[in-house]
Amino acid sequence: MHLSLQGDSVALSQLVEGNPVATIVIDAEHRVTHWNRACAVLTGVPAAEMIGHCEQWRAFYAEARPIMADLIVDGALEGAVDRFYHGKFRRSLLIEGAYEAEDFFPALGDAGRWLYFTAAAIRDEAGTVIGAIETLQDVSDRHRAEGALRESETSLAQIVDGSSVATLVIDAGHRVTHWNRACEALTGVPAATMIGTRDHWQPFYPAQRPIMADLVLDGVDEAAVDRLYHGKFHPSSLIPGAYEAEDFFPHFGPGGRWLYFTAAPIRNAAGETVGAIETLQDVSERRLAEEALRQSEERFRELSRTDPLTGLFNARTLQERLQEEMARCQRYGHPLSVLMLDCDDFKAINDNWGHPQGDRVLIGLAEAIRQCLRRSDCACRCGGEEFVVLLPEIDRLAAGRLAERLRDGFARRIFPADDGREVRCTISIGVAQWQRGDDAATLVRAADDAVYAAKAAGKNCVRQAEDRA
Repeated sequence: MHLSLQGDSVALSQLVEGNPVATIVIDAEHRVTHWNRACAVLTGVPAAEMIGHCEQWRAFYAEARPIMADLIVDGALEGAVDRFYHGKFRRSLLIEGAYEAEDFFPALGDAGRWLYFTAAAIRDEAGTVIGAIETLQDVSDRHRAEGALRESETSLAQIVDGSSVATLVIDAGHRVTHWNRACEALTGVPAATMIGTRDHWQPFYPAQRPIMADLVLDGVDEAAVDRLYHGKFHPSSLIPGAYEAEDFFPHFGPGGRWLYFTAAPIRNAAGETVGAIETLQDVSERRLAEEALRQSEERFRELSRTDPLTGLFNARTLQERLQEEMARCQRYGHPLSVLMLDCDDFKAINDNWGHPQGDRVLIGLAEAIRQCLRRSDCACRCGGEEFVVLLPEIDRLAAGRLAERLRDGFARRIFPADDGREVRCTISIGVAQWQRGDDAATLVRAADDAVYAAKAAGKNCVRQAEDRA
């Protein structure tokens, strides 16, 4: 099927106008024949001011000069292109005679924009250049080298196949009519395998199911789209009935890939949907970078809340949790107990066996504490050899029994020294229960006073705090 640039082909216009990538088409006399809605949004210049004129430069430059599409129509050699886009362009790897470029346009927007753009010739059956198509994408924020959709109005196939964005088209019967070279490269599936079939789901899913283009073609409502792409899609802000989505495809490629994809309906002159076009872009590297950043931030947050030696919470987290648990006690009248633990004669261990051995003792104490706790409890290292354990919903008697099990279990632990000798350590524990009138300082101080009482009683024992009423 061959289409004249001057004739307004419905199918061709639908693909140009329905394309979310800004697109310009000029004829052999440099007159603008197509200036789609995305281009009008990108440049702020309506199509009515451009169609039929040769002043396309006005949308991008302060003075008259050829845009890349003009150079293509003129058959400019690479040296001529270089004069206008020195160091900013390259030949297309997909389309002979086409160019790709990225440049800053200070006249676009309030502060200028970076655009990635491509331009390609449109040829008739004899191979004569009868026009050019240029696509432009704003990469100021996303900095993604999204291939522009290089469309040719001489043939629907040339329009789709000339795009560096992976693109597929299905007809009203859900049969694949176009599967461009970029789609071949992205999926590893040749067009010859797909054209004429309804197997376009196969590169993406392990079992048959609709892709986004199928849903758009069927005109399903947003709820139906949500059932397959919950939380991963949104309606296009440019094209009615179109959608954009980003999803992970675990069966796509060796280890799965993240794809950003758009789908829009193709309508005939009567407004009836006669097909759908879908574009796909691999955004795996960006998503991996975002996930690495998220994990790094999560790790930083975790480190800011924990003690690096023992892995228990630190003093800062203790204060936060203590305030939360005391507020709960005041609201519901439930018990809250606190254990204060202190290693007996810990300085002697450091002096006699060295600080690495002392660290092993502290790590062992942290392990012993974890073994005695419930998920709702909170254990913290406050500094040095002092530890605090918060026990929500436990009164002082139950807390005392837990403290005794902890004390006894730790006293039985053996920490082999580097020279083979055995190192042992004991702990003194103070138990205090929250009482009305307590604040964080008085509650912890009560447990701390009980620790001193345990030390005075000979160490390696548990003592209850005195009543503060």
